[in-house]
Formats: sequence, structure tokens, C-alpha cells
Amino acid sequence: MTKKPKNRFLLINVIIFSLAVTGMVIPMYSQSPARDSTFHPYHVNYWVTGGIFIIGVPATAIAAPWISNKSALTNADFQILDRGDINPIDRWALELNPSNRGYYANLSDNVLTGIILLPALTMFDHNIRRDWLDVTLMYAETQLIVNAIYLYSPLGPTFQNRLRPIVYYDTFGTSHARTTAWNRSSFYSGHVASAAAATFFIAKVFCDYYPEMGSKKYLLYGAASIIPLFEGYLRMKALFHFPSDIAVGFGIGALCGILIPEIHRIKIENVSLGLYSSYEGTGISLKWQPDFLK
Repeated sequence: MTKKPKNRFLLINVIIFSLAVTGMVIPMYSQSPARDSTFHPYHVNYWVTGGIFIIGVPATAIAAPWISNKSALTNADFQILDRGDINPIDRWALELNPSNRGYYANLSDNVLTGIILLPALTMFDHNIRRDWLDVTLMYAETQLIVNAIYLYSPLGPTFQNRLRPIVYYDTFGTSHARTTAWNRSSFYSGHVASAAAATFFIAKVFCDYYPEMGSKKYLLYGAASIIPLFEGYLRMKALFHFPSDIAVGFGIGALCGILIPEIHRIKIENVSLGLYSSYEGTGISLKWQPDFLK
């Protein structure tokens, strides 16, 4: 019995590695010629990015304990539980085998570590490698912002107290695994948000360095969706999240992975400032046209 989990762990990691190679690594070895040395799609302001780090890192450290400081669950909480209050889609998380949750919990943490490191593979590309500092700072900024949204936005567990699926399983009785205060933080999945931010960041960066991909970029974004969804599946099997928790985490992570690199593409010529006058009054107009809308 001890060998089976190890074999399953190895198999799943091979699957993830294969997906990464198929969806993201192969484009690195394309025959595209090196770009002109003046081609730099991103404009990273080191002062602004540094300010985000200076504020964001301690802000994350301050907010993280808020989640664990919630009150533990009591018998009174268990007595009012009603599976009928869970919508039909999320009820799927209440029909799983609870005996394997520990295995899937550890696996989901280990897999997330690998996913977060995947953007390092972009350094194999000769064009991206020239801008390694900007790309690295953008990615660190992306993950920092994802964490800030998780901890400080009204959507995150600091303000939401949705119970995790494990609470609905009487199998665990009144064990710590069921009563811990952490079980009040089901919505939304921070693991999935971080995973989606990583894979969509990779897809976005490749598309920006190789705009000639055209409509093929949607295949790349499709590949970027598979790995965080797989992470979400593991989190649900571990009885940590409902499908809706995973969907919201996926959406937030994907948006951050795409929008933050896009923001760093803003050039001065994309922004126009002017005066306007009409019968209704006079004012100042500010217009920004992102590159992806051109």
C-alpha cells in the first residue's frame, strides 16, 4: 500500500510535465528568428514595481493570520448544517471518498509548487531571456497581486466565511481536521488562483513576444487552462473547495496573469490627454487604448 501513492504521485507529475511540454515548452524551440535588439514588448518601471513589493510583502504577512484567527467550528455549527443548502453543481464536492483527502491535500500542495515554478521555462526562449529581469519582476508582481486580492478583496476568505466541503462529512466527527478555523475559508481557492496566474502569465508572455501566432494563441491559452483546473480537481478531492470556489479562483488568477503583463505594455503613445468643450461644459479627457484592442 505504501508504494501505490508514490506511483500515483509520480504518474500525476509526469502528466503535468507532459502538459507543460506540449502546451508551453515546445514553442520555445520554434524556428522563429531572434528579434531585433530594440524589440522589448514590456516597459517595467522599477520604482513602481519596487514600491509594490515594499508595500505588498509586509501587507501579505499582516493579513495572512487573519484567516487562521477565525473561530473554530462547534457542535452548534454542525447541527445546523444542511446539504440541501448547497447548489446542485457544488454538491459534487459532497459526494467524494473522504478516506483519500490527506493524500490529495499533500499532492495539491506539491503540485502547486511545481506550477508556480513553471514560468522559469520561459528563460529557454532566446528572445524572452534578453528581458529576463523585466519578465521575472512582472511575474513576481503578478503573484503578489494575486495574493493581495485573495487576502484583501471582499471576495476572499478574509471577508467570506464559507465552510469547506470537509465540514459536511460526518466521517470526521469532531476531529481537528473538521473543526479547525481554517475550514471557514472555502471561498475562493487561492491555490487555483496562483496556478492560473502562473500558466496564463506564460501564455501571455509568449503571445506578446510572438504576435505572429495569430489565432493559434487561443490553443496556447487552452493549454494554460488545463493545469490550474487539474490543481482545482485535486483541491476538491482533498475536500477543501467546491467547484464554484475553484471557478472563481481560476478566473481571478487568469485575469491577473493576462492583465498585469498587458499593463506593462502601455506606452506613452497609447495615452492621450486633451481638452474638450461642448454645450454641457468644458473639461479634460484622458484616453487609453490598450494594444490588445488595436
